[in-house]
Parts: sequence; structure tokens; C-alpha cells
Amino acid sequence: MSTAPESFETRYVLPPIEPVADSAPQIRDKQARVRDLCVENNAVLLAHHYQRPEIQDVAAFVGDSLRLCQAAAKGSASVIVFCGVHFMAETASILHPDKTVLLPDLSAGCSLAASVTAAELRAWKARFPDAVVVAYINTSAEVKAESDYCCTSANAAKVVAAIPKDRPILFLPDKFLASVIARQTGRANIIAYPGYCHVHKMIRPEDVAAILEERPEIELLLHPECGCVSSCMERALDGALPRTRTFFLSTEGMLRHVADSPEREFAVGTEIGILHGLRGAHPDRLFYPVNPGAVCAFMKTITLDKVIHSLETLSPQVRVPAETAARARRAIDRMMELA
Repeated sequence: MSTAPESFETRYVLPPIEPVADSAPQIRDKQARVRDLCVENNAVLLAHHYQRPEIQDVAAFVGDSLRLCQAAAKGSASVIVFCGVHFMAETASILHPDKTVLLPDLSAGCSLAASVTAAELRAWKARFPDAVVVAYINTSAEVKAESDYCCTSANAAKVVAAIPKDRPILFLPDKFLASVIARQTGRANIIAYPGYCHVHKMIRPEDVAAILEERPEIELLLHPECGCVSSCMERALDGALPRTRTFFLSTEGMLRHVADSPEREFAVGTEIGILHGLRGAHPDRLFYPVNPGAVCAFMKTITLDKVIHSLETLSPQVRVPAETAARARRAIDRMMELA
């Protein structure tokens, strides 16, 4: 185990989810204003899958945090408007130090990133000096700077598999993802930090059981951060869950899977914002949230009004100090080499 406190919830405060009462014409007018401001400022708007639908619809790219940073690299935009959470904007700043990175609402934090600090990681490393540190992308720049590798939920198994088998691995901060990777790689020397995403934690085994009881033939797609993954993997192995219809996938993995699957109905175990993109891409299919209450208040802080204000004022800006960025970049680059 680690030196983490038993509870880290006091490190973050969930913001209220601001209701938006805009009519469809008002939304279209604001989206048009966003597009005009992007042209005026040579800006690219990036949105995570968990953002509000009207934000996703106006974005130049929609994806997970790493894919969005990669998308920004392909264009000539001098300004990146990151509609996501703070660690994502930090990652964009690390990868694109020559660009202006805007986060329309600085209160867009992340409970998972808040679960470990750089000081706690240094103390953890001191206890296991021969270990390799693998940090999930959902961490602060300071934590990345203390790590050997970064990873995403999509490539974590590949990153871990590239590390010599005799080297212990300190995997942080998500304990649920760590359990999935340990099973996928057969590694018994993964030491997991006891952090978690407060949204994915609430996707529980009983939620899975309930939706499968209601729709027994449905395909089950579960994000590896979910609180149910360990028990669901065990149940899939022993046959209690349908092995051929149970999948543990990243957000991007879910999109690819649905595109290739012949099935028509899917139970989706992740933040419900992804359902907007899935339904838009596949209007002939049906998608059900495993837990309809899996809503990230941090992701929902960003509104069209805040995006407009951010583009009009070129603020708030996110910039990682050069020394921290250089050290964090090494861990990210090692991941990219393997990806």
C-alpha cells in the first residue's frame, strides 16, 4: 500500500452543475459565435467525450485527453481551447509549449488526479526504490514529472508489458485500472495506489446485474476505471457474465468497438457524456447507461458562454513551468514511443 490518506475527497469540491436553459436557436447562435472567434484567434476547440452535448457539437475534435492533444499537434492553430479538465489542459501545455492553452473554467478539476500529490509519490518511491513508476494520464503535471512512464486506459497494458518482468511497478493513481492491467499482463508485482475516479467508482456490480437482468442479450462495455471491474472480470472468467459480450474498454475503445460490432444494443459503463457521441454516430442502435447517475460535475462546468468569454479574453490560460514540463514530457514521450 501507499502513504496516501484514507480519504482524499477533501482535496476537491464538486462544483454545482449549472443548468443551461438556452433554446435551440440560442445554442446555434452561440456555437456560431464560438466558430467565428476560433477563426479570429487562430484557435482550435477540443472537447472530451464527457462534455456537454452542445460543446461536443461545436468542437473541431472530440476524443479522450491524449487523442485531443495529438489532434492539436496536427494543426497550425496557435490557441488551444481545451474543453475538458485541468490535467488535460496541462498535458496540452506540456506537449505544445509554444501554443496558448485555454481552459474555459479553472474549477474543472479531477477527483482522480486529486488523489495523489507529487510529495506523496516521492514518499511512495522512497519505499520502493527499485520500482518503475507508471502514472495514468489522469494526474497533475507535477506527478507526471516524478514518473517514469505515463499511460492511458487504452495503452496501459502495453506500457506495463514493456517493462522488465522482474521490476516492480508502482501504478497510480487508479486502483481499479491497476487491477485490470494486472490481470491483462499477468503481472503479480504491480503495486497499486489507492485512488479512484468518484464517477467511475459509482458504477457498481449491482448496476451491471440490474441492466443484464433487464436486457440479458445486451453487449456490456465497461471502462477499466469502474468500481465493478474486478468482480466483473472474475464473473466473466467463470461464466457468470457472458464472456463473448463483456468488454473492458477505454472511451476511444468503446467507440471503435461499437463501430465494428454487429450488435444493436449496448450497456455503457462510463460517464454518460459519451452517449451523445455514440447515439449521434449510430442512430440505428440503442445505448443504455449502466448507471444513469454517472455524471462528472467537473466536466459539466464548461458552457458555451464560458467558451465564448475564454476566446474573447484569451483566458484563463494554463501553462506548466518549464522545468516541470520537461520532466513530465519524458514520461509522456516514453508512452508515445510504445503507442
